Amino acid sequence: MRKLFGTDGIRGVAGEFPLDPTTVTAIGAALAHTLAKKTRAHRPRVLLGMDTRESGPPLVKDLASGLVSVDPGLEVVFAGVLPTPAVAYLTQAGGFSVGVVISASHNPWQDNGIKIFGSDGYKLADAAELAIEQEIFSRAAQTPATPSQQLVADLGLIHEYAHWLRSQVPGLSLTGRRILVDCANGAASQIAPRLLGALGADVYATHADPNGRNINDHCGALHPEVAAAEVVAHNADLGITFDGDADRVLFSTSEGKIVNGDGILLLASTALQQQGRLTHNTVVATTMSNMGLENLLASRRIRMLRAPVGDKYVLEEMQKTGAVLGGEQSGHIIFADRATTGDGLLTALVILDMVDHAGLSLGALVQDLRTYPQRIINVRVREKLPLETIPGFSQALSAAEAELGNRGRIVVRYSGTEKLARVMVEAEDEASMNRHATELGNIIRNHVGAE
Repeated sequence: MRKLFGTDGIRGVAGEFPLDPTTVTAIGAALAHTLAKKTRAHRPRVLLGMDTRESGPPLVKDLASGLVSVDPGLEVVFAGVLPTPAVAYLTQAGGFSVGVVISASHNPWQDNGIKIFGSDGYKLADAAELAIEQEIFSRAAQTPATPSQQLVADLGLIHEYAHWLRSQVPGLSLTGRRILVDCANGAASQIAPRLLGALGADVYATHADPNGRNINDHCGALHPEVAAAEVVAHNADLGITFDGDADRVLFSTSEGKIVNGDGILLLASTALQQQGRLTHNTVVATTMSNMGLENLLASRRIRMLRAPVGDKYVLEEMQKTGAVLGGEQSGHIIFADRATTGDGLLTALVILDMVDHAGLSLGALVQDLRTYPQRIINVRVREKLPLETIPGFSQALSAAEAELGNRGRIVVRYSGTEKLARVMVEAEDEASMNRHATELGNIIRNHVGAE
């Protein structure tokens, strides 16, 4: 069982284990040792990128120090601030041995993380992460001290990524469209407004002035209601909102309605089906996607499969079934015939292209989606005890599921990136939904709650 890696890399409070200087240096050393065993015939090349958190530069230096401590001949290329999916693309396209992003995605600024992509641009499989973890623990106490690496960012790499993004929507013109873009004070802050502007849009950029501590702060994909209100206030045609590392995206209609990942999957799957490009008429979502989406897709003869939460698990199911489209309600959307991971900027451009070809507004294209009432309660926990060992929880869960029957769903899980238990209840009846969510959340809070 992995101890450091969660559903999206290693994550924690910057400066504290496992993101303290000693451990991060050991992570770099473990990664270099793993590469040395795989790339004996040529010099390993590692691509490093980061989001806008103030802890990013020292973490990059510590990681680079660990990398060269094992293999002084290893080449480290620093790309500066850029979206996580940009690192995935550039790693594969640029022939790098591995790509690493220093980012905690949607987490608050105090946190940070380490995400690793293989030479093929895909996130590492669980087994590969476990092997690296074992190497980290074996090296933590013996990684030699090395001088801090002084890295100069190669700013040309983000332009390569932007050029590739534009190549995915040939002919798209946004002339005449007023678009509000919320960059979450994160990695999309520079590239998103410029990219949309280059395509002809009248761009109103908000939360695009990062200071190292304002990433995700009451903005971005965690707070889509902010962008939705600003779309209406600025009379925009639609809104686009990213999270801190721009691997997820949500939209807002001109009327201020939020379009989450379920709405994006509906729009994209319908368009791809009409184009004859929706392989097996199948879409992969997660356990958190709404039953309303599943029912509407079924009426359009589109099968929806559910994977565990985490875009890497969505991708695994897509690869098993041959699906070309998958994603999460939170806004991670994967177009498997275009990219190796969820990409907020790519998704934004593809959806804009689909809206343009449809000749309808974003709101009109998702208006048929009728969602079941859904409530998610996040309970901060001291430790992640197995849920079945919490007194009274299994009994309460069984009783709630029996009462809901086929008129609702309950999903309870621990977050893979934070010390949270998430209770999701979906039901036709809103009163039942609230009652069951509150009861299950209170049981967890009373026994392992951190507050």
